[in-house]
Amino acid sequence: MSNRNSQQNKQAARERLRAERERQAKKDRMRRQLFVGGAVVTVLAIAGGIGYAVSNINSDNASQKWSAAAEKTKLVTPANSSGPNGTTVIIGKKSAKNTLHVYEDMRCPVCSQFEQLTGKTVQKDIEDGTYKAQFTMAAFLDDAKGIVGTGSKNALSALGAALNESPDAFMAYKSALYSAKNHPDETVDAFSDDKKLLAVAQQVKELKGNKEFERAVKKGTYDHWAVVMSKTYDAAAKKGISGTPAFQMNGKKLEVKDNPPMTPEQFTPLVKQNLKK
Repeated sequence: MSNRNSQQNKQAARERLRAERERQAKKDRMRRQLFVGGAVVTVLAIAGGIGYAVSNINSDNASQKWSAAAEKTKLVTPANSSGPNGTTVIIGKKSAKNTLHVYEDMRCPVCSQFEQLTGKTVQKDIEDGTYKAQFTMAAFLDDAKGIVGTGSKNALSALGAALNESPDAFMAYKSALYSAKNHPDETVDAFSDDKKLLAVAQQVKELKGNKEFERAVKKGTYDHWAVVMSKTYDAAAKKGISGTPAFQMNGKKLEVKDNPPMTPEQFTPLVKQNLKK
């Protein structure tokens, strides 16, 4: 590809992001004016990501019913996970001195944009041993008024099934779910449908035709794990991680002045500044 075409593609990507941010900003202004049953949804656009502060959520909504049912099942932790209840997911070489901590929600539109723009950069850095990556997955969008559903947790459960297959399957499936052709608008709860999740899985080499993965998704084998994992994000949010996507390198926040997501041109210098010597 010529330099000219490369520059044109980058410019086109930036224009698409600008249009998306304007669209999102309009939605955010509307949501800030919404008062439903005493519940106020405040959308916080911050340098580290996009977050939704939700209060007075109806206790019998679909998301909470999904979680309650999941917590009644046996907790099964995926292979290739570690830590309390298998909620530590680290991808990369154990010998890597640096750790990039990534916080994401599977319904998050900005997470999707980050993956499309910078996902390959992160993958290459992991493969090169620049750092290993720890992933903490959220599910707060399932509980946001005007967005409610179960797609964040259901997709996270399917990610657990992918992780059980291999770290490569986890990364490839996450990328496929976040891709432009597969990721829905955050107000559309498409990932609540197992058929959608299984259809996307057919685009992943490690998961295509994988009957064990399919059974795990249909049975909800990792539903309980998804709920527990999402609570680890809730705990991190109380310690200063607000919204998704959010990033820490060796415990230090990576932030940009402009609205997220971070392009490779923004992301790579920040990473280099915070690597251990």
